[in-house]
Amino acid sequence: MKSIDRRGAMGLALATPFLVHGASAQSDWPTRPIRLVVPFTAGGGGDSSARPLAARMTETLGQNVLIENRTGGNAVVAASSVLQGQRDGYSYLVDAANQLTNPLLLRDLPFDYATSFVPVTMTARFPQVVAVRDGLPVRTIQELIEYVRARPGTVSCGTPPTAGSGHLALALLELRAGLRFIHTPYRGGADAARDIAGGQIDSMILTSSSARVPIEGGRARALAMTSTERSPAYPGVPTLAESGFPGFDMDDWNGLFAAEGAPASCIPRMQAAVAEACRDEVVQARMAPLGTVLVGNSTADFTAWLIRQREIVTQVIRDAHITLG
Repeated sequence: MKSIDRRGAMGLALATPFLVHGASAQSDWPTRPIRLVVPFTAGGGGDSSARPLAARMTETLGQNVLIENRTGGNAVVAASSVLQGQRDGYSYLVDAANQLTNPLLLRDLPFDYATSFVPVTMTARFPQVVAVRDGLPVRTIQELIEYVRARPGTVSCGTPPTAGSGHLALALLELRAGLRFIHTPYRGGADAARDIAGGQIDSMILTSSSARVPIEGGRARALAMTSTERSPAYPGVPTLAESGFPGFDMDDWNGLFAAEGAPASCIPRMQAAVAEACRDEVVQARMAPLGTVLVGNSTADFTAWLIRQREIVTQVIRDAHITLG
């Protein structure tokens, strides 16, 4: 299959023999397995949502959709793997907030995320919950804000990891509410959940799946969600957006990206396959207990969301002076 740059599509259309051959080749897509490169370890949240989607997409597309875990380098290893391969519509990156944060946090990146990747669709959102340890004398997010304001720099909040979605949500809350926590970064959500259950930290911002054990065990209380909408996993917990912070939107998320230069005709077909998988009742039933919200939105909507979110993330990282060092 020829790799067609989108900007050259009009010129290629003038070459009739090539057009006929190229259109025929692309209309047969896919004719072999499709690779989804995941920068997260097997069994993690991103991997766990990608696998059932890939299985359903295999049925839709009639070719195996394979998961390849390529960890390391703050997700740069996985991204580089997709960019260095053939741009023929058979390799895609399942990425997260790294698309937005890495250009701001890492020096000497070998590529530009904004121009090297083409958004396809958001695959899933992982709503984050703001919770406190059971012994902290607050019952609402407003009470927590007042409590922290009265004790600046003494109330701890755990998030995984530094510069991750939880940390960004914490920094955005601090900036908008005018308060300051002691940030306690963790390598993973399970570690933060364990420490809040043991009383080692006062609060946390974790995905709903990671926070479930201490909350359901009565060792932590959920106060608010970082989503724009309430989470199906915690329908009685208000969002920050409805609790005095309009427009607050800082969930963890995963999205599908193609390398720039991949055949443009493959993008809508991949988006449609993901959307169908996200609507599948079996896949939804598998993801619901984890609090995962499957999305599969249009490429235009995902692209517009990325533009808005990039602006927010850029401002938060700069105003909060977040670094990886």
